[in-house]
Amino acid sequence: KKMLQWAATHHRLMGTTQPLLSAVSASASASVSGSGGGVCGVVGVGAAATAFSSSASRGGAMMMMMGAHHPTRALHTTTHLRVSVARSTALVTAWPMHTILHHKRSYTAASSPSPSVKDSLVDEFGRGHNYLRISITERCNLRCQYCMPEEGVSLTPNDKLLTKDEIVRIARLFVKSGVDKIRFTGGEPTVRKDLEELLREVNDLRSLGLQTIAMTTNGIVLPRKLPALKAAGLDVLNISLDTLVPEKFEEVTRRKGFDKVMEGIKLAAAGGFKAVKVNCVVMREFNLDEIIDFVLLTEHLPIEVRFIELMPFDGNSWNDTKFVSYNEMIKKIKTHPRLASLHRTEDPGPNETAKTWAVPEFAGRVGFITSMSEHFCGSCNRLRITADGNLKVCLFGSSEVSLRDAMRSGYATDEELERIVNGAVKRKKAHHGGMYDMYEIAQNKNRPMILIGG
Repeated sequence: KKMLQWAATHHRLMGTTQPLLSAVSASASASVSGSGGGVCGVVGVGAAATAFSSSASRGGAMMMMMGAHHPTRALHTTTHLRVSVARSTALVTAWPMHTILHHKRSYTAASSPSPSVKDSLVDEFGRGHNYLRISITERCNLRCQYCMPEEGVSLTPNDKLLTKDEIVRIARLFVKSGVDKIRFTGGEPTVRKDLEELLREVNDLRSLGLQTIAMTTNGIVLPRKLPALKAAGLDVLNISLDTLVPEKFEEVTRRKGFDKVMEGIKLAAAGGFKAVKVNCVVMREFNLDEIIDFVLLTEHLPIEVRFIELMPFDGNSWNDTKFVSYNEMIKKIKTHPRLASLHRTEDPGPNETAKTWAVPEFAGRVGFITSMSEHFCGSCNRLRITADGNLKVCLFGSSEVSLRDAMRSGYATDEELERIVNGAVKRKKAHHGGMYDMYEIAQNKNRPMILIGG
């Protein structure tokens, strides 16, 4: 019954084009009706149909079902069902198939981590982690609804936050272990007074193998800080913007500043960065009607607009009525005559989080972060450090370990820190912090996004 309820919800939210509910129902019925024999058949889900087989023994049956909305993403809407029959009662439990199989892209990444990544950054699923996100402040000059509770958050005292030297030490440790990309987040990283000095010191780690220094920002102060940030070593910019309507900008951020953000995006696009991306969290009844306008931004600006599925975090009032899936976004964009030629482009690499699309002759492109509807956990290469110094191996998991406390104890050598990191990485779950879907994530106790680092 629980499985059928999940299937019905999935059918509604994810835009499944074939009847998943009837397929699951028929499969379960076939399995539980067997008693000592075997059944096999075909289940069609989304754009793919895959054979499954089951065998029943002493009233029990094991069944595997796979399906995908995209032929290269064979784990979308996949489930491992275990049907136990006892006294004519069927109990259905679901496990993510990530514990059994890898889809095409994830399998390549998981089985072949970069040779430069040390074993200390490789988890039990074979995923090598070469991307570190470091939150350098919990403070922000905006109050975005999906990031911070309306009542605000209790900020960590300054003496409990990582110092510049501690951040550089952590960055050096991870780069020596194989990290080649570091992203600074917040809060809003540009409110940190020593940001430029921090960038310069981390930039010196390029001789150890660091290739990319990125930053996620709300863009409010970019018009006056952009040249200095680039000179300090910044390569890649992600600028958060959820609406192109000034009044709605003020509504979602609870602050003014739309014109400054737009100015910052245009300056960054012309500023010679490796990449400039605009992050847009799509929310029904707020900005779904604007996604076409966002795509049209890429006609003349060499940027990537990234549409992000709304994710549940503490205090952001997440519910599925606000949620808009990747498939629904694509369908809406293609209704515009000038965007009907939007097409999928080749993913830049095995660890890329965005599914990228482009319109011919447009200067930029669009990407979709499908963390909820088609997750990419199987190829995850990211680790996070919170502003108060905790290592967080998964965005959605609540498990953390303090590197700050270890460093401040006075006895932790870099080798000891590496052992602590390795222990945390080896405990990383297959996906979503060990949780099944976005509903379970919504019920899990986790930090608000502003205290994690965007």
